[in-house]
Amino acid sequence: MRAVRVLALAGAAALMSTGVIAADLPQPPAYAPVETGAWYLRGYIGMSNQFLKEISHPLFATASQFSWLDKGGFDSAPFYGAGVGRQWNGWFRTDITAEYRGKAGFHALDRFDNSGTFNTNDYTASKSELVGLFNAYIDLGTWWSITPFVGAGVGVAYNRIEHFRDTNVIAGGGGWADTGSKTNLAWAIHAGAAYRASDRFVVELAYRYLNLGDAQSGILQNLSPGGGSGTLAPVTFHNIQSHDIMLGVRWMLQPAYQSPVITKG
Repeated sequence: MRAVRVLALAGAAALMSTGVIAADLPQPPAYAPVETGAWYLRGYIGMSNQFLKEISHPLFATASQFSWLDKGGFDSAPFYGAGVGRQWNGWFRTDITAEYRGKAGFHALDRFDNSGTFNTNDYTASKSELVGLFNAYIDLGTWWSITPFVGAGVGVAYNRIEHFRDTNVIAGGGGWADTGSKTNLAWAIHAGAAYRASDRFVVELAYRYLNLGDAQSGILQNLSPGGGSGTLAPVTFHNIQSHDIMLGVRWMLQPAYQSPVITKG
């Protein structure tokens, strides 16, 4: 019995010493949500991966044996934006953002039969946008100061097409269009994760699907070898969409989370 008591006392002492050592070790910060709202400023940069359904013009329907060799696409382009928002509680926040999306080059290629002669048209242009969105997010919980989130947004997109060119090397013709613009409904879906570096500063990495609607060039001037012109209408870029990668920061105007409290047992 004495040996059992000695072993029990030794085990208890070991457990106590282990608890003291664990309590003395540095602990990671843990910011607990405060259930009162806090305003924040937001800024972000990103890169786009854009695509569209098709481009159209009335002249396309008049060409015999018309077909697309390349329906067209946009180059990647940078974008940046800023906004203001409110953290309503520990799981819900909203913000309003304004964003400039840099110029992305456009390229497409078609073929058609003109009086038994095979021809091609090489289309080029550049596109940029101004986008305003109202966004709402749901924070899905916090682990080790990392908070995954999902969200959605709705707003407007001002789409601008510049330097549209239609080059037909074979026939020595083509066309051009002046700058055109179109304003549409825009909407977005968000998913990402935020790292809470302090009670006021948050860094986030996110994916966004963005639908920008249609865009239009100016009036297309169709130039033939004889100097004539065809149907006067803009070229329409249908259903422009983008897969975006975004890196952003949020700065709380007042603490939205309790500061970490580390206690020793």
